[in-house]
Amino acid sequence: MTNRTADLAISSVEIREHAEAARSRAIGGVILVPVDFSDHSRAALIQAAEYAEAMDASLVVLHVVHDPGEMPGYYSKLIKKKRVTRIQDMAAEAFDLFMDEAIDASPGVASLQDADRLMVSGLPVTRLLEVVDHLEPKMVVMGSQGRTGLKHLVIGSKAAQIVQLCPVPVTIVKQAVASEQ
Repeated sequence: MTNRTADLAISSVEIREHAEAARSRAIGGVILVPVDFSDHSRAALIQAAEYAEAMDASLVVLHVVHDPGEMPGYYSKLIKKKRVTRIQDMAAEAFDLFMDEAIDASPGVASLQDADRLMVSGLPVTRLLEVVDHLEPKMVVMGSQGRTGLKHLVIGSKAAQIVQLCPVPVTIVKQAVASEQ
């Protein structure tokens, strides 16, 4: 395993350096997987790992640190310990936990175990597109909750914005819903 903890890139220069390092290690290119620690992003991560195995590509798993207005305290809800700490530290802890659980659930997937982990701070869509510009991935694979109706109009869909604005192919993955019987 090459990288068991998330790297926090603050500036565009740090993003560019991380991107250059990831590209230099990639034989078949890079697949970018933005995650928000939801079940949908876990499904996207597993799907992206399967693509990476088939394409001999490497994975870069990205989390944009952002305390969303519609869900204040998002990271403190993910981390059960009560303490005062920087939001980036809580996000890094949640990111590492998310990745460790994904690796444990798919122990034989080498691309998942070797995935680079990158964190950036800011508005998710803007920062994700900045990472795409620097990383130049073959594709982006991301999960979507599939909001509809009023929630979609008020909150908007980050996945829809990425599909519209991203210069590389985007695959949207939804978590399979267990059929009720």
